[in-house]
Amino acid sequence: MDILQVLNDLWLSSGFVKLDWQHLIMIGLSCLLVYLAIRKKFEPLLLLPIAFGMLLVNIPMTSIMAGPHGNEAGGLLYYLYKGVELDIYPPLIFLGVGAMTDFGPLIANPSSVLMGAGAQFGVFFAFTCAIIMGFTPQEAASIGIIGGADGPTAIFLTSKLAKHLLGPIAVAAYSYMALVPLIQPPIMRLLTTEKERTVKMGQLRQVKQTEKIIFPIVVTLIVGLMLPSVASLIGMLMLGNLFRESGVVGRLSDTAQNGLINVVTIFLGVTVGATAKADVFINWDTLKIVVIGSIAFAISTAAGVIIGKIMCKVTKGKVNPLIGSAGVSAVPMAARVSQVVGQKYDPSNFLLMHAMGPNVAGVIGTAVAAGILLTIFGK
Repeated sequence: MDILQVLNDLWLSSGFVKLDWQHLIMIGLSCLLVYLAIRKKFEPLLLLPIAFGMLLVNIPMTSIMAGPHGNEAGGLLYYLYKGVELDIYPPLIFLGVGAMTDFGPLIANPSSVLMGAGAQFGVFFAFTCAIIMGFTPQEAASIGIIGGADGPTAIFLTSKLAKHLLGPIAVAAYSYMALVPLIQPPIMRLLTTEKERTVKMGQLRQVKQTEKIIFPIVVTLIVGLMLPSVASLIGMLMLGNLFRESGVVGRLSDTAQNGLINVVTIFLGVTVGATAKADVFINWDTLKIVVIGSIAFAISTAAGVIIGKIMCKVTKGKVNPLIGSAGVSAVPMAARVSQVVGQKYDPSNFLLMHAMGPNVAGVIGTAVAAGILLTIFGK
């Protein structure tokens, strides 16, 4: 056998032959996301697997995401991606989130629902912008949900309405979730006075266990009956919380909070990242999505803070407007940002538990917004 022929065949079968500038850009972008996840700790639990999935799928000549043709078997990520296509992963993520989240602050202060609802304004603003920029209603609805800063909900809605945009929308949604500590504080400072930032809120009342058990059941029934299309998301979120609050299924709660959500996060992140192929990702639509998403997130933050300011006036200074920024769905990062900004102006001020109210309301609110959009524009 001619050694030169063997080497030539090896070269022709390698990915280097098909490597072009588009692949190089996507590989560079994936490496940047890996850097941000590891070095800057920007939402590393999801950003890291998303980045690596993007890296894998942009290596030419691999069949890792290829679907079956005839007798040819699909690649590894082709089968893992079925969890996204069949709407399995996002509800399972919500199951874990529910098990990790204390709904007590929301139950203790129901008015915080207003801030969570106000923060959804960015979703519908982005939807309008996307329509104006030429996207279809289904695409615009999927883009708009980025404003809620809720990755699983964005994936859930996009997989139903605009699968071809899943890569750009998922990357944008999780990128902005990761950038919450950078994006929100300037907006919060711009819209509030120093006096408002130093407002101290009274201690929340102690919520009874019975209330915590009834709450997820009631929310599931109300939202499920109103918007059956998102019953799986809300239902799993509330089931996870019921595991937590019931006190009788510690093993299930522990599994949902740790093992299950960790496994699903890996599968979801890698497969979503693998949708960001060079030929699909590098176009003007992706740039538009990134721009619209950033505006939507900023407006959601601003709307939450403005609602907080209104509540501060109505209650004669009993509500710190900074907690309004936590109305976006990035749990619990957005609530922590409210706490950090508040303590910069008064180290003795503790806003975290108060901010968890609008933060949890934002999770529910974004799911409701997704349900409304899916009901109107679903095929």
